[in-house]
Amino acid sequence: MTSSILSRRQMLAAAAAPMILRGQRAQRPPNLVFLLTDDQRWDTLGCMGNRIIQTPNVDALARQGATFTNMFVTTPICVTSRASFFSGLYARSHGIHTFRMRFSPAQFAATYPALLRKAGYRTGFVGKYGLDEPPEPKDQFDDWYGFLGQGHFFPKGEPGPHLTHIMGEQAREIIGRQSPGQPFCLSVSYKSPHVQDQDPRQFLADPRDEHLYRDTRMTVPKTMDSRAIERLPIEVQGSEARRRWAVRFSTPELYQRSVRNYYRMITGVDRTVGEIVAALEKQGLRENTIIVYTSDNGFYLGEHGLAGKWFMHEESLRVPLVIHDPRPGAVRGARFDGMALNIDCAPTLLELAGLNPPPAMQGRSLAPWVRGERPAWRKEFFGEHLFEHDWIPKSEGIRTDRWKYARYLNIAGNPEEMYDLSADPHEENNLAPQPAQRGQLEALRRRREAWLAALAGWKPDQPWREPSA
Repeated sequence: MTSSILSRRQMLAAAAAPMILRGQRAQRPPNLVFLLTDDQRWDTLGCMGNRIIQTPNVDALARQGATFTNMFVTTPICVTSRASFFSGLYARSHGIHTFRMRFSPAQFAATYPALLRKAGYRTGFVGKYGLDEPPEPKDQFDDWYGFLGQGHFFPKGEPGPHLTHIMGEQAREIIGRQSPGQPFCLSVSYKSPHVQDQDPRQFLADPRDEHLYRDTRMTVPKTMDSRAIERLPIEVQGSEARRRWAVRFSTPELYQRSVRNYYRMITGVDRTVGEIVAALEKQGLRENTIIVYTSDNGFYLGEHGLAGKWFMHEESLRVPLVIHDPRPGAVRGARFDGMALNIDCAPTLLELAGLNPPPAMQGRSLAPWVRGERPAWRKEFFGEHLFEHDWIPKSEGIRTDRWKYARYLNIAGNPEEMYDLSADPHEENNLAPQPAQRGQLEALRRRREAWLAALAGWKPDQPWREPSA
């Protein structure tokens, strides 16, 4: 019975191979491992210049692959960003703005795991799914170790194995079941380094890592002083981001403890990355498996007097991205500063697998960069945060290669911020009220309107076109 089932699966995979290879019949389709952390900002990897944090396994992938130094999310909140990773769409197009939502069957059919599975890939999912409306989509994956909701770092109680460790074991178990005759895509969606929201300790690291960073003094950010929060709208000063700042960063001792544990949680993730690589090598799969490492949004470590994410500051929008393709012809140790986005990951995974991404996807494939090409590239993107919350103001705006424009939507007067990032990388000097900058402000306002019009006109059955510059 088992052998007949395996035979049918192998036949299906073989039948799907022409779709996957897209004319490249001499080359096997690659396996894909997509690693997504939770609330990891861009500068918390050794390969991104952090001299304190210990991330040797991700750093090794960067040395052997491609690092995208300007990677951003289009919506800085877990649920919406994860929907954008799956679908390659901006939030206004996929419509997932709250946790208690899920993709429609038609929407899920256009996500990267569904399209890869349709093309003959075996798909697996481990960890935090992110879209919390039941039921679990376990029937949409061949291997499912996912969960709805936020989960718990110690699901079996303390003391017990940390969730990051459990997820690493589950990922290795899935890898151990793979057949060389069928390509697979494994998505590992961590909870770390997200806090445990209802726990007064907030940052719950693996006890094995308590010795790390114990004697390290974490640098307090430049914009953590009281003047920084006073420069923001009063509604932001009284927002959930300020309340969380109080419980995580408001005293020197609390700040040091919180950041040390945040770093420990990232190092714990990095350890599982090494274990996943070792499992691939053990199965003889390493040389044909592409690994992508990124995060669902950034994270304030006290900057601007804030915690969490949600707003348009760099700390909230910017995340790491490392892509390692071990196959011949892929780049080694390359660093790219072109703007990469969370919506780029779905079309990238599909193209790396040899598939044409659906024309309606709004992200751009990064595969040409991984091959060493230098394609014409975007100079701006649209940021939006439409999550419904009484204590988190909605916002949207434009981020170009030099300018940042943000507009608050549900605050009286719709206050605006505008920063010249080339002269003010910490976003301390809001130029929006200055008469001398009126022309630049109007230009960015027009870009916002152009993006809103383009997104309003998007249709799932038609090719997407970004607004012309």
